[in-house]
Amino acid sequence: MTEPPVTPDGRYIVVRGRLWRRSNPGLSDTTRERLVAELMKGRRDVRAALASHDAQALARARQAVNAAKVGLGERGPVWWTDGSPDVNRHMAHNTQYADWYRALEGLR
Repeated sequence: MTEPPVTPDGRYIVVRGRLWRRSNPGLSDTTRERLVAELMKGRRDVRAALASHDAQALARARQAVNAAKVGLGERGPVWWTDGSPDVNRHMAHNTQYADWYRALEGLR
């Protein structure tokens, strides 16, 4: 599987034309590893809660996933400091990355 393209500023990956915020590159390896482990556990717990139809467990698991993603910088306040807007989940062709993305598509 090929890695998704990364915007020139390193803030987003592009999946099926949509931008997804990347993790904060300023996190220490230890912190990143801990948060990724928490994220993966939360995702496993979501799957288990869905399978068992346990609404309370599902809510707790989704909260754990969200907390890990906020800690990683993929949600919540942006991790960059230059004041650029967050375009997470926007279609790349509707953002400041449109020209870059069009050129990228032309290479495929």
